[in-house]
Amino acid sequence: MKISLFTLGCRSNYFDTEFMLNQLRKKGYEIVDNKDIADVYIVNTCTVTSEADRSSRQAIHRLKRKNPKAIVVATGCYAQVNPQALASMKDTDLVVGNSHKHRIAEILEEFLQSRSNKVFVDNVFRQTNLESFELLTYFERARPFIKVQEGCNRFCSFCVIPYARGKVRSVPVEKVLEEAKLLASKGFQEIVITGTQLTQYGWDKGTSLFNLLKELIRVEGIELIRLSSLYPSEIDQELLNLILEEEKIAPHFHLSLQSGSNRILELMKREYKMEDYKKLVESIVSKRPIAAIGTDIIVGFPSERDEDFVETYKALEELPIAYMHIFSYSDRPFTKASQMKDKVPSKVIDQRVNILKELDKKKREEFYRKNLGKELRATIIDSNRLLTENYLNIEREVSEKVGSVIKIKL
Repeated sequence: MKISLFTLGCRSNYFDTEFMLNQLRKKGYEIVDNKDIADVYIVNTCTVTSEADRSSRQAIHRLKRKNPKAIVVATGCYAQVNPQALASMKDTDLVVGNSHKHRIAEILEEFLQSRSNKVFVDNVFRQTNLESFELLTYFERARPFIKVQEGCNRFCSFCVIPYARGKVRSVPVEKVLEEAKLLASKGFQEIVITGTQLTQYGWDKGTSLFNLLKELIRVEGIELIRLSSLYPSEIDQELLNLILEEEKIAPHFHLSLQSGSNRILELMKREYKMEDYKKLVESIVSKRPIAAIGTDIIVGFPSERDEDFVETYKALEELPIAYMHIFSYSDRPFTKASQMKDKVPSKVIDQRVNILKELDKKKREEFYRKNLGKELRATIIDSNRLLTENYLNIEREVSEKVGSVIKIKL
């Protein structure tokens, strides 16, 4: 039987897809590309925005049209948060939430035999372990990802992710180290440490991201440790000192701001102010001048006024930001923001998004120019592409081994 998996959303979802693929291969299923005709299509959905919901539904429709006789399985965050919406679609045969994703092969086999139960979703907050311990790594070309943490204990007023991923569950430090050493022995010199809310790593085990990184930097053969998104107010002084002083930690930090207006930040329940964020960014760049600072911005949060948007624009214009991810606000299930009044008209949101996209282009070009002539470490992605330590994609012919870290001049 041929099975194809289609993934939407974040790196955690791509990691989870790799986990499911591994399970299905062990059961003897043939894994094919989602462009091919398959007997079973598994769609790993995203629900971070209403647009992500729509893309997930479109993928389900598209794959069912490809082979009307195929079994289409919806899994992932959308399946966890709103299983009935997916189960009611005529093109969906089976819904498996994040709570049951680790049993995907077993559930699929049961369904193929009986076709009785269509929805497998439980309260994800009841989970106390990260069920995918047996497979830590998701490979992105030459850069292995190690997912060390799942879930989030913080409930920002706009965010549905805690309801989709549950509370914090962390991989033990020893197991992460074991994986990092294995990767180093295979010749990989950069690893990416990722999770739902990386700065909450270890909260459930009496340890911390600082403690994990102190151990990882001692692993011989690993030259670069890249961190996924970090929550600004969860970076304590101990962790900040480490990422400022340790050369093995890549000078690339994604720090989600979401808004430059303190009024909006308070409504978002972000627990920091614009001044705190500015101080953090400036302290990083002053100590590590080549650092790339990336950020996320939500445009059109309920009651966002023109003056709030102007504050956001000016803050981003002044800060040494390398790039932005810009999102239009959309109501998410269970969130406090979805119950707020004074919603911003979609036309106004679109206008503001376009203004920020232009600023993003400007900031990216400024960062590129800032790096001209510099010597940087870079990971070889393939024979003609490299990724610098500060997240610049470089097209250049190289003869060294894929996965190794070399020095180049831009």
